[in-house]
Amino acid sequence: MLPRGIRNHNPLNIRRTAKDQWKGMAEAQTDRAFVQFKSLEYGWRAAFYLLTRTYYHKYRLYTIRGIVSRWAPASENDTKAYIENVSRLTDIDPDEPIGIPSEKPSRWMMVGVAMAIQENGTDSIDWFAMMRGWEMARSA
Repeated sequence: MLPRGIRNHNPLNIRRTAKDQWKGMAEAQTDRAFVQFKSLEYGWRAAFYLLTRTYYHKYRLYTIRGIVSRWAPASENDTKAYIENVSRLTDIDPDEPIGIPSEKPSRWMMVGVAMAIQENGTDSIDWFAMMRGWEMARSA
């Protein structure tokens, strides 16, 4: 069986809120905890939108430690292990600035993929959907 995030087309397991209005949300939202998207592309779009627009621009989070500490709080996750795994997979130090998304897109994509691996495992990444999602997020 596929991991929940992949079944929901939501590779970073974005939580549902009362005000969700994501592009590409599935009409039926049967998962009480996480948003469901029409396709993986839309799930990746939302993930990259959150990482590069909300986390980078709004919250001013530029490092793996800063992003993951907010994304996967210790009340719900082993945040320390999550940070270490994302850092190891990307070869980016947890406290090293990732860079400006428009100037360092590959670093942001690596962080997103590493987070998806942490959330869903390694067998479930659709690399082409991820790239299309990145393009959709950057043109939104």
